[in-house]
Amino acid sequence: MSSAQVGDYRHVWALGVSGGIAMNSVGFMPEVSQKTHMGAAIGITGRYTSEKYFSTICSIQMECNIAKLGWKQDIKTISGTQVINPNTGVAEEYTRDITYLQIPIMAHLAWGKERHGINAFINAGPQLGFMMSEKTTKNYDLPYIPDFYPDYIEGEVRANTEVAQETMDIENKFDYGIAFGAGVEWDIKHFGRISLEGRYYYGLGNLFGDSKKDEFGKSNNGAIYVKLAYLKDL
Repeated sequence: MSSAQVGDYRHVWALGVSGGIAMNSVGFMPEVSQKTHMGAAIGITGRYTSEKYFSTICSIQMECNIAKLGWKQDIKTISGTQVINPNTGVAEEYTRDITYLQIPIMAHLAWGKERHGINAFINAGPQLGFMMSEKTTKNYDLPYIPDFYPDYIEGEVRANTEVAQETMDIENKFDYGIAFGAGVEWDIKHFGRISLEGRYYYGLGNLFGDSKKDEFGKSNNGAIYVKLAYLKDL
């Protein structure tokens, strides 16, 4: 059959591994000032290629990944300097690490060389996540805001005084959302496929309760991944 024929069917399975970094922040409402939280993301990847439709190589890709998400607070004063906690004498730092088992199931569409060359691709589909662990790292007992230090407010205190999240355990262990990304893949003869991808994940679930009586109306994950993967046709 011609490679340009409509419905040129395939039956190719590929299996491999991936690794990279996840850059996450949490969409809090009320807002919590944050820096980008960075963590590792590693896993296994399976792909089934079913057909080439015109010039589009059509596949389904499923992954099982372990990723460290969470948030890192940007603790600044109103004038933009770091907050110095009077109880410790050092700049306040706070990080919450949340480790997830993530399962994205995505459509994988590619254009270019199917064999022994380079193609460009997009991935898009739903993603499920299951929290495995959480860890808090901070260098103070009480955050430096007037409510906690009513007799010591000579210096500049926090510009963002939302602190409830610092002591709350993650309420919703199950996470879900939408993942989409793009990248390039190089098929090397007798070796396998190497791909580089940038991906964004938008969480539709919240870390904490979101009812009117809860502290936050929204607290969803939003992550950018940069991943390198190796796959071998079976």
